[in-house]
Amino acid sequence: MSIERRQYRLKARGDQQKATRLRIIQAAAALHDELGPARTTVSEIARRAGVQRLTVYNHFPDETDLFEACGAHWMAEHPLPDMSTAFADADAAEALRQVLTGLYGWYRQNQRSNEHLQRDRLLMPALDAVMSIRMDQQMVSLADTLAAGFKGADHPFEVRVAVALALDFWTWRRLSHEGLTDAGAAAVMAKAALEPQGRYEQLRADMLELYDGFNEADDGSFRVQSEYLLTLVRLPQ
Repeated sequence: MSIERRQYRLKARGDQQKATRLRIIQAAAALHDELGPARTTVSEIARRAGVQRLTVYNHFPDETDLFEACGAHWMAEHPLPDMSTAFADADAAEALRQVLTGLYGWYRQNQRSNEHLQRDRLLMPALDAVMSIRMDQQMVSLADTLAAGFKGADHPFEVRVAVALALDFWTWRRLSHEGLTDAGAAAVMAKAALEPQGRYEQLRADMLELYDGFNEADDGSFRVQSEYLLTLVRLPQ
């Protein structure tokens, strides 16, 4: 066999493997959106991708590899909104309002996927680890940047916590269920960051009350742990 022919066959095989891997990722991502990662089985991924279960395992030996690949694929298809225009605004509260308006619109467009991911991360450590890197760190950095704009705030810690709370998916979901539009919810949370009410204990109590509401969700599936959410916004225990 000539070198050229061998190289051609190796390239064709490599292209076929890439195509198979992509089909698996697309199938898994679609199932995560429809059912949630916790309810997605390897058998169903294989069936939808048109491969054998062993092929799925060959490409993704453990679920962390699959979650990372699906996360990258999903974010490429559903990128976060461009926030550069908002950061150009010198007024911190207005910048926050603009960021939240865009982010809340993104939450609404991708509500089902976000609900499934946020729900199932509490059940699946591997998914939680991937989301901590892929999403949580982005939100922490975004909160730091936005809170830093509130120069001279009397209570900078409370401002930082209020901003982090405003960025959280479950905050948007609760405000949306209360009937607020995305723009209206963004305005409410921007004002809350501008004029934080009370100190640490009151803020902690308000957060617990807000998230307790998710334990009473219609289908009982959105069991958000208050202590976990407090950790996200860096409230000391």
